Amino acid sequence: MLARLLLGLMLALGGPAVSGCARSAEPATAPTPTAATQFGGTDLAWIEINIAMDEQLLPLLGLVPSRSGSAGVQAVASQVQAVTTAELTELRALHDQAGLPSANPHEGMPMPGMVTPDDVAKAQSLTGKEFDAFVVKAIEAHVEQSQNLAESEDKSGVEPQTRTLALQVLRTRAEVMSTINSIS
Repeated sequence: MLARLLLGLMLALGGPAVSGCARSAEPATAPTPTAATQFGGTDLAWIEINIAMDEQLLPLLGLVPSRSGSAGVQAVASQVQAVTTAELTELRALHDQAGLPSANPHEGMPMPGMVTPDDVAKAQSLTGKEFDAFVVKAIEAHVEQSQNLAESEDKSGVEPQTRTLALQVLRTRAEVMSTINSIS
């Protein structure tokens, strides 16, 4: 468990630069005999980190319809909410398939791109252009970190479904960045 947590931190903070280290890291305790043969340490950490990041992003996105003054920001938030919700379904299925514990060691962990409860509280105090700028900045940080993590999973992951989802994340994040750039 500690090895997986440390691997997750390395992935979250180092992105692709630590992918060589991630390849050899394995969890201290194997999930289940079947899962241990399919999922490597990078796969397991990537699943957990992305579940935490995506779950913590959703409350911020939920504020957009009532606080944003921009049709463009609302469109970006809607796009991100749709891909995030779809990814969470797949991530949770992979989580269960891998036999990961129900408690996520990355939940609530401050890391690049992670929306914190303090971020949501701050956003709740903003409206209009201030809110829009804050939300777009948070979405951009989330997207950039998601891309870094997905690149690490693509390079160092071993489980095919997880790597496929990482490639999907790279595609959807590029589309989101294109949408953001079109409203800037």
